[in-house]
Amino acid sequence: MSENIYAHDPRVASDPFASGEGNLFQRVMQMKHDEQRETARGEGGALSNEGGMSLFSTVQPNIVQSIRAFRVQDLHDEAQRLQQHFLYAFCANAKSKQEVLETIAISFLFPKHFGKNYDGLYDCLTDLVQKAGEQPGFVVVLDGLPIAQKFDKDGRETLLDVFREASEYWAERKVPFRVFYSFA
Repeated sequence: MSENIYAHDPRVASDPFASGEGNLFQRVMQMKHDEQRETARGEGGALSNEGGMSLFSTVQPNIVQSIRAFRVQDLHDEAQRLQQHFLYAFCANAKSKQEVLETIAISFLFPKHFGKNYDGLYDCLTDLVQKAGEQPGFVVVLDGLPIAQKFDKDGRETLLDVFREASEYWAERKVPFRVFYSFA
């Protein structure tokens, strides 16, 4: 059977308005999962614990990107399925760099000595965590980054650069570190 499943496949396209069970992406992923299960059974093989398609099959393991088509709950569920850390910060109520960093610190349970600056953020995302031992991976969601006078475009880019540097740090250690962000 073909590796590709297309939207015009009658099993997917039977409901053109996606009012059925899940959206188009979810139904295609379920079909792929079902086909893999059938293939594994047909070959007499057992299904692995990781059976099925990963929500991250099209997402690099170390990246910082807009949340776009992903839902926070789906990201949480996939992190849980992969047994990775899920870190979530709702930042929409913050109005300044300090408030954004404080929101992240509280949400991610950073230690009290966190300096609420970009260097401290990087240290908490990298060195401090690595000292705790081997890590399975991370899924980070920065939800509603503010668009405010005291946290302008440069501030947002600098914040995301810190997460990009942390992603590179973990990539060197072969640990997935995916960051998804949205703007308020």
